Amino acid sequence: MSGPSGRSPAIAAAIIMIGFMLLFLAMPQIMIWLGGFSPWLAAAFGLLAVLSFFLVFWLRARHQRGRR
Repeated sequence: MSGPSGRSPAIAAAIIMIGFMLLFLAMPQIMIWLGGFSPWLAAAFGLLAVLSFFLVFWLRARHQRGRR
């Protein structure tokens, strides 16, 4: 991991992690607010938030494999 391409994946992963950390910190308040409309809506939001975390890293890994 030397050179300019060595730090780029780590920086991208750190930015993604920080973004999801902020989402997950706000998630309880968002789910409570959505739960006022429908508990199913709150559950769907929670499910999509957690699945999107894994989806982003899966897509990023797939993209990286295609570039090599």
